[in-house]
Amino acid sequence: SLFCLFLGVCGGEFSVLRSPQSVVFRDGSWPIPGERIPDVAALTMGFSVEEDLPWPGLGVGDLFHRPQATVLVTVKGVDKLPVKGFSYPIENAVPFSLDSVANAIHTLFSEETPVVLQLAPSEERVYMVGKANAVFEDLSVTLRQLRNRLFQDSSILSSLPLNSLSRNNEVDLLFLSELQVLHDIASLLSRHKHLAKDHSPDLYSLELSGLEEVGKRYGEDSQQFKDASQILVDSLQKFADEMFNLYGGNAVVEVVAVKEFNSPLSRKTRSILQASQSKNENPYNLAYPYNYDYSVIFNIVLWMMIGLALAVIVISYNLWNMDPGYDSIIYRMTNQKIRMD
Repeated sequence: SLFCLFLGVCGGEFSVLRSPQSVVFRDGSWPIPGERIPDVAALTMGFSVEEDLPWPGLGVGDLFHRPQATVLVTVKGVDKLPVKGFSYPIENAVPFSLDSVANAIHTLFSEETPVVLQLAPSEERVYMVGKANAVFEDLSVTLRQLRNRLFQDSSILSSLPLNSLSRNNEVDLLFLSELQVLHDIASLLSRHKHLAKDHSPDLYSLELSGLEEVGKRYGEDSQQFKDASQILVDSLQKFADEMFNLYGGNAVVEVVAVKEFNSPLSRKTRSILQASQSKNENPYNLAYPYNYDYSVIFNIVLWMMIGLALAVIVISYNLWNMDPGYDSIIYRMTNQKIRMD
């Protein structure tokens, strides 16, 4: 069963850090409905959506060159982050999920090596699907793994300016471990660049709540919260640049900053490695879910069959009423032989 994550968003900001030239984002302060954020991700990747998106922030772009990856990082605990790029306010905050995009990638590119990674480090929630699982098996996902990873020689602690943050505080370590996950994802992908160069699109959906915990622990006016916010912004910009460069400038990196989530999380669990589908997946013999591409496919097949049928009728009629006198030399030779006889 697939992993279903529903997030309730109350206010916030949707920012686009990096995007290729084939995806057009317009500079403006147009509010984007919270429930349409997955549709923005789907449209930028070239997938269809159930309803049209009348949001002026997203242009048409190049329909024949779609990005090879979409990276969406959700940051809890703050309404906005001073990141570089296009930023739009979020209105009508309702639960949203990127499962539709993940399902589209898995359905259309199941025989290739798409990367579909949905991860919430602080809550130990992870969902991976596709043949690229083996690459990210070494990624730290549990709190114990994250803590051990921080104290290794190659961790970000050796190069990150902690300022007022402490290595001995559990809340600070939780925040820093999420930044370590960002670093490790880019590092793993850099060692397996073939995943970024194949023909299947990739999806990365990450939820970071360490900053929210820092605000609860020290207060949002504290120096620790200010230092953590600046460290997070710098890490997100670096992560966006690394992912953008790994995909050859053909990736969209987005950040959703929200104050808090009101709706509870409901999900169906799934192991890190892709599991085979159960034979009793449909015990009630229900019909297949309606595919919104059905009407498009039906019209293509219908009018193609009508066109072929009309072509056969016209060709058959003309062949049946063909005048031999205006045809090839065979008929003219035959007519002369008849007159000679």
